[in-house]
Amino acid sequence: MTRILSIVTLATILFTSCSNDDDNLNTIETPSTYNFTRNNLTTVDFSGQTTRIAMADALAKALIDNTKTQTQLDGMFAHAQGNNDFTDANLNASDKNLRSKTAASTDFFSSNTTVANIIKADFDGWITSQVTEVFPKWDVVASAGNAGQLQQGGGGTIRYINAKGLEYNQAFAKSLIGALMLDQILNNYLSPAVLDAGTNITDNNNDVLESGKNYTSMEHKWDEAYGYLYGSEVNPAVPVLDADQFLSEYIDRVSADSDFSTIDDDVYNAFKLGRAAIVAKNYKVRDAQAEIIKENLSKIPAVRGVYYLQASKANLGVDNARAFHALSEAYGFIYSLQFTRKPNSTQPYVTKTEVDGYLAQLMEGNGFWDVSATTIDTISNAIAAKFGFTTAQAATVE
Repeated sequence: MTRILSIVTLATILFTSCSNDDDNLNTIETPSTYNFTRNNLTTVDFSGQTTRIAMADALAKALIDNTKTQTQLDGMFAHAQGNNDFTDANLNASDKNLRSKTAASTDFFSSNTTVANIIKADFDGWITSQVTEVFPKWDVVASAGNAGQLQQGGGGTIRYINAKGLEYNQAFAKSLIGALMLDQILNNYLSPAVLDAGTNITDNNNDVLESGKNYTSMEHKWDEAYGYLYGSEVNPAVPVLDADQFLSEYIDRVSADSDFSTIDDDVYNAFKLGRAAIVAKNYKVRDAQAEIIKENLSKIPAVRGVYYLQASKANLGVDNARAFHALSEAYGFIYSLQFTRKPNSTQPYVTKTEVDGYLAQLMEGNGFWDVSATTIDTISNAIAAKFGFTTAQAATVE
């Protein structure tokens, strides 16, 4: 993403205003970075998103520490303010947690708590299963039907898997990219139902700030979406990507592929212009940028899911630890597809029913021990078709 600065040096963008005067032309002064101020003070704040990303990182690492108890891991997922769930005192002092924001978007889950609870239970279950199935077999060599460890060829990384070959820690972390980060960005903070809630439009039009803050509610909601992608950056206004192991890492990976090379810039520029449009009170332009973000970020789990599915095939039966690791990552990315969002639509690219079907195919019988290249290709092709790319495009990074 280092090329962004050369692309976005233009300071202004001209477009037709959506104000009452249709002939009025507004000039939106767009900074070359995601930097917005009022009275010489920043109006950008997404500290809650930075905190949750840090919590997610700590939990993902703790899931492969077999000295952790289920109580400790559950506490990291559903943290209560003041509990010593983390080694970072700032996280312990926070009133934020991961579980309450998992499958919690306004658009997808405010009127669908049954499915939201099923999804939360999936994450709870992965924690429980890691502790009860995998931790007790930490030093046992895994085999079909038996949990344990497998070492990658050449003295490589040891992978800890369940009886079907799944790494619960990978399923958890990659699924959280969808259930937390993508869901909150695409189906919550970029939704007009959130951006325009209550008196937000009137307040933004009149620069009415949130109590004790330097931003309007609408500005803040947009920034919170931004924070779930860029909140771990050293300088979030000028993101370099790969700043955490979640969405930041994988938008970087996808954009390294020439077939998807503009995704990072397209998303960054849309976030920047959308925020500038909010300052300019131009909600038509704001919403157009939200749709660009939805389309592009939705591709991340799709491309990486297909990539890892295809990466597993050459190692099946040859280096199962490596193959199963790729399949475990694919599992989580496939799970994340139900949180994607078609632009100008109320629907995901892939429904929960379809996701459940793909995962059931992968886990049938002895799971990864039995899965065939044919099944992997069938799932890969189905996912690729949903998003308008080919399996071959996603399978290699070149």
